[in-house]
Amino acid sequence: MAPLLNGYTNGASRHLPEDPSIVASRFSDIPSQIDIPVTGLEAEEAVEVNLEELLDDPTELCTLLEQEGVGKHYWMVIALAYAKQAKVDHAIEILSKGLGTLNRGNPKEKLGPLSLTCWLYLWKSREAPRVVPEGQLVGETRLKDFYLQAATGCLNEASRINPAFPPLFLARGVLYLLRASLQPPSKATAPGAPDISDRVETLRQSIKCFEDALRVSAGRNMMAILGRARAYFSLGKYAEALDGYQEVLLKMPHLQDPDPRIGIGCCLWQLGHRDEAREAWERALDLNSDSKIANILLGLYYIHDSSHYATTDPSFGPIYKKAMTVYTQKAFKLDKGLPLTCATFGSYFMMRKSWTTVDNLARKAIEYTDVNAVASDGWYLLARKEHYQERPDSAKANDFYQKADLARGGGDKGYLPARFGLVQIQILQRDYDGAKFRLEKIIQQSKSTEAMMILGALHAEDVFRSQVSGIKEDKSTEAKKATTLLEAVRLAWKDPQKKLTPDTSVLVYLARLYETDQPDKALQCLQQVEQMTINDMPNKEPPDGTEADDAWAAKLREQLSPQLLCNIGCFHFNSEKYDQAREFFQTALNACVKAGEKDEGTDTDALVTTISYNLARTYEAAGLLDEAKQVYQGLLARHEDYTDARTRIAYIELRQNPTEDGPRAMAALYETDSTNLEVRSLFGWYLSKAKRRAPNIAEDQEQRHYKHTLQHHDKHDRYSLTGMGNLYLTTAREMRRDTDQDKEKRRKMYEKAVEFYDKALQLDPKNAYAAQGVAIALVEDRKDLTAAVQLFSKIRDTIKDPSVYVNLGHVFAELKQYSRSIESYEAALTHNRASDPQILACLGRVWLLKGKQDKSPSAMKTALSYSHRALALAPQQIHFQFNIAFVQIQLAQLIHILPESQRTLDDVVKASEGLEEAIESFGVIAQSKNPPYPRHDIEQRANMGRNTMRRQLERAIQNQTEYEEKNAAKLQEARELRDAEIQRREQEKRRVEEQKEAEKQKIREERDKMAQLSRELAEKRMEEEKRREEAEYTTDEEGERVKRTKKKKGGKRKKKVDDSDTGTEAGDGGEDKAVKKPRRKKKAQSTEPSSAVGSSNEEGETKSKKKRKRLARRGGKEDKFKSQEMVVDSDLEDDWQAAAQLTNGQASNDEDGDIQMRDGEEEEGETVTRQKPRNRIIEDDDEDEDDDDEEEPSNKTTAEVDAEKNGGHKGASFADNPHGDPVDDSVGAAGDAGAKELAMSEAPTVMS
Repeated sequence: MAPLLNGYTNGASRHLPEDPSIVASRFSDIPSQIDIPVTGLEAEEAVEVNLEELLDDPTELCTLLEQEGVGKHYWMVIALAYAKQAKVDHAIEILSKGLGTLNRGNPKEKLGPLSLTCWLYLWKSREAPRVVPEGQLVGETRLKDFYLQAATGCLNEASRINPAFPPLFLARGVLYLLRASLQPPSKATAPGAPDISDRVETLRQSIKCFEDALRVSAGRNMMAILGRARAYFSLGKYAEALDGYQEVLLKMPHLQDPDPRIGIGCCLWQLGHRDEAREAWERALDLNSDSKIANILLGLYYIHDSSHYATTDPSFGPIYKKAMTVYTQKAFKLDKGLPLTCATFGSYFMMRKSWTTVDNLARKAIEYTDVNAVASDGWYLLARKEHYQERPDSAKANDFYQKADLARGGGDKGYLPARFGLVQIQILQRDYDGAKFRLEKIIQQSKSTEAMMILGALHAEDVFRSQVSGIKEDKSTEAKKATTLLEAVRLAWKDPQKKLTPDTSVLVYLARLYETDQPDKALQCLQQVEQMTINDMPNKEPPDGTEADDAWAAKLREQLSPQLLCNIGCFHFNSEKYDQAREFFQTALNACVKAGEKDEGTDTDALVTTISYNLARTYEAAGLLDEAKQVYQGLLARHEDYTDARTRIAYIELRQNPTEDGPRAMAALYETDSTNLEVRSLFGWYLSKAKRRAPNIAEDQEQRHYKHTLQHHDKHDRYSLTGMGNLYLTTAREMRRDTDQDKEKRRKMYEKAVEFYDKALQLDPKNAYAAQGVAIALVEDRKDLTAAVQLFSKIRDTIKDPSVYVNLGHVFAELKQYSRSIESYEAALTHNRASDPQILACLGRVWLLKGKQDKSPSAMKTALSYSHRALALAPQQIHFQFNIAFVQIQLAQLIHILPESQRTLDDVVKASEGLEEAIESFGVIAQSKNPPYPRHDIEQRANMGRNTMRRQLERAIQNQTEYEEKNAAKLQEARELRDAEIQRREQEKRRVEEQKEAEKQKIREERDKMAQLSRELAEKRMEEEKRREEAEYTTDEEGERVKRTKKKKGGKRKKKVDDSDTGTEAGDGGEDKAVKKPRRKKKAQSTEPSSAVGSSNEEGETKSKKKRKRLARRGGKEDKFKSQEMVVDSDLEDDWQAAAQLTNGQASNDEDGDIQMRDGEEEEGETVTRQKPRNRIIEDDDEDEDDDDEEEPSNKTTAEVDAEKNGGHKGASFADNPHGDPVDDSVGAAGDAGAKELAMSEAPTVMS
């Protein structure tokens, strides 16, 4: 908080100009010269002192002031003039001498100079260093704390004179603010616990002082509001601070020194509104382009914005350049000593490795700042500078990092980059446990991806060191932690808001962690590394006119790391994707050539040798043995002592020529490299395949070879231990078990085999071959099939060897789970063992057992097929011939016992033929040198087939022939019956369809008739409509057709007619067929047909006026239309009869399908209620009040009136049915919608 130094400490007494173009600067109130009155001269004379060209030594001037005894005003103005020229020490000296002269006067005269002296000391505190600069002694430099103590002394002395002096409140508040900046930040407290640190208490005292200053100024001291907002900001109460800055800006919008917009932007930044903060700072810069604070803050904004992009991103460069060149550099030019600018510029020179400049800028930021965070940045720069050295001083860097962390509070509130640097120093010092502990704390507080990355790498390195050292230590927990952390980092890359740059090292670590247990995920990680590297290539796009095909992708891969391509190829090899593996190995060889061209120091020979060997192994696994041999020979041409290549060549020779070239190559290899364990292992495998069985295991060549290896070369050779276990297991399997003594010897032999397996498993817990031997021993010795199945299932998931599936097939066969056994054997066949006669023989055996269990001839035929395939692969094996004969005998027995309905004559005949072949085979096998079973047993089985089974099959053939002949007749009869039934059903179906078609035709004809009637009715209605229109229209005098109108007399809409002797009246159509009856008064019109009922009085009774009677509706609810509830009584019977005759004469012409009501009887006094019409509109005419003549009531019904109005053609529906029976409306209902519409439009008009 910069104080006002122009003599007006109370902001309320200082006014800014209304014109924003006029900017008031500090010390603008200081005059350019001042006249000092001199005693002894005339009153008008004085000594003029030029305040713009002051003396370097104010002693003479002070002497003059002391001699003349001037007032405090002169001392203060001259002191301010020196302060204006940044000669603060002279200003303080002048004020000190002035206070000495004022001691003899009124003490209150000293308040002004004391207050000004306090402000000058505060100013000096802002410019003084907070710590002793490097290379200076402690007593030589006055620090910030010295000047703050001096300011405190001035305030205390002024407070003793007048503690309520208003300027003191503001000065004391600023003093507390500056004192708080020197105190260390508060430590982290427990949630909910109050912060009672010295710094917080000091800031609270400053807030109290600023509030007192506001109180005495009645809220007009803007500097006090700014000071309080600054204190709130230091306490972390950014919302309250923002309110204070905005209040000042609202009251003094032209204030620029200090500028409240700077504080507003800082508060908005802390509240997360970064763009709004930038706008506030830009506004401050618009008003004052030389504002160093606004420039550096905008530079920090753009530096922060550039941090969202990778340094390789095209968007990074322009933003960072703008931050440094446009804003930070300008702020540095305006004030090279501004601590915040020094700290910001220091990071720029750090990247340029200008260590001297970095050191100078960092120490300026540390020594002269009033903000702890800026000091933290300075210590961090020093730590990084030390850390970057080729031989860093770890102790010094560690000390700088700790100071940077403590400057921001340390602990949970500390500086995260500094704590991260401490972790790196600990890693350099190999303090891995301490680094892990600190990283875990960082991750708990900030979820830093960098911290997770390093912690995951540390855990992964623990796992890798354990694997290399061979120490038996469970590192699964560390592997899980490493995988979890690195996967979290990998997932964070996908968040677009974080804009993180993927790191290939994370993927490489994950690939190594996944290598053993999840090779698919490891391959995905390496492929992602490959794609990321290709994306970073500058020339990754194909040339114009070409497409990115496989050839272009292979060309791009040649620019990748050969190690990466080789590793990807190895994973494809382990996944048995040999074609893809071969492509990657070949591309890796090309990449080695290009890598050697780029960097001659690269050891490409070692890379080419390893990749070429992997390529040859891929050829070998794919069955391309000649190509593999050629690559191996090329390796031997470059390195004659390459034992692995010679070993693989010997193995290929053994596979291609196991009788001549193979043994010779094996002997030559063993003779030259007999001490190599790999060679000895291959030689042991060769002995297991080529040796002759010895009656005693001690005389076995393979056993002697393994024993020699364990005794003289390596007692922990796992292959030899496993081979010894296999030998003992095979021997135990072939031992006799007739007596208890034989069984005991056999059991001990199994135990010996298990001991060797157990030793191998102790050395290598993942040795699946040793575990498989233990499982076989469990089955054969203890018959523990369930445990064996579990072991074999785990082994199957570990290694992809056909022997595992073969053993599983054996166990499932013993458990009588023949389907699963068959699946296991077939899986073994698919693993490069399709030509193994032993597996085919096992499949034949299992299918035979399944056929006997299910009594299925098809299963036995499948067993016979597999037995034939086994014999075809090994025709010299006599036991395969026995298997075929045995299956044929079993098939013949099954066919014999099956009922006739489950077999066919062809099955029995083929079984008989197979039996003959089996009898002949048994005879040959019995005469062989080494039959699989005793000759006597084989001959007995042949005799049984020759004597018993042959006759049984002959009878079976005869019985089957008779059965099939009888069954054929029955089938023919049933077939004929079925055909007859099908024919009958088809006939019935056709009849039903014809009947339905006839009904449909009848319906169509009826519909046609109804349509024809509808058309005829429509035509009649059209003709009737035409006649009615002709009756309603006439020709006027001019020859135009106009509608007939009725003349009106008197009243509004009342129509009167004259009395007539005939008792009839004319209808609405205007036809003069009836004589008008006098004094008809009311008419009503309806929009739809309705029936009307009239009633008459007793015969002979006459009345002069119309009588009306209110009738109740059937529903019990009154209708709102009065005309529907009124019935006219009339005693004119003659009129009624005439209307009835007219209605009955024309009722037959009514073509509407609607049903209307009328009078059914002509009895006197009978009253009939009308049915309520729908959507009816009634129009009542008022009676003529001037007409006093009596009017005779009409005894006609409404329907009769309608008939008269329509010329006798409308209004009667039941004319032909005088008894009121309904008329058949089926014809009308069959009409189309147009006919109904026309009928509705012809609704009669009802008169009442």
